[in-house]
Amino acid sequence: MKPTSVILIVVVAAAVVAVIALKPARSAPTTVAPGAATPAPAPLPRLINLGAGKCIPCKMMEPIREELRTAYAGALQVEFIDVWNDKGAGEGYGIRTIPTLIYVAPDGRELARQEGFTAKADILAQWTALGYDLKPTAAPSTP
Repeated sequence: MKPTSVILIVVVAAAVVAVIALKPARSAPTTVAPGAATPAPAPLPRLINLGAGKCIPCKMMEPIREELRTAYAGALQVEFIDVWNDKGAGEGYGIRTIPTLIYVAPDGRELARQEGFTAKADILAQWTALGYDLKPTAAPSTP
């Protein structure tokens, strides 16, 4: 057997072991006895909007972000990070431009990102494409 074949087999085997080891285990459903404390709510998917208060496209995102925060309260966590006011807050995200939207799974994994102004319909379509069927929990506010 060629040395490159052996190396390829070892790399593939290591990748399989890593995937199996990192895959979250499914837990059995739990029930809460009457009168017992209710468990903490499950983490929500998050939409992180990195931008700046004085950036024009970022300003255009503000009403969309606020509508999502209100209409999907309890189903989606919406965050805004002003990278001009708090330069350190955005460093870990590796952004290239603002605004940048980062779609985060409840377990903290980044699922996708979009750069530039993004319409509400496109944001919701991205969540759907990622497998999240978000339903509004409140009526959208009207100006």
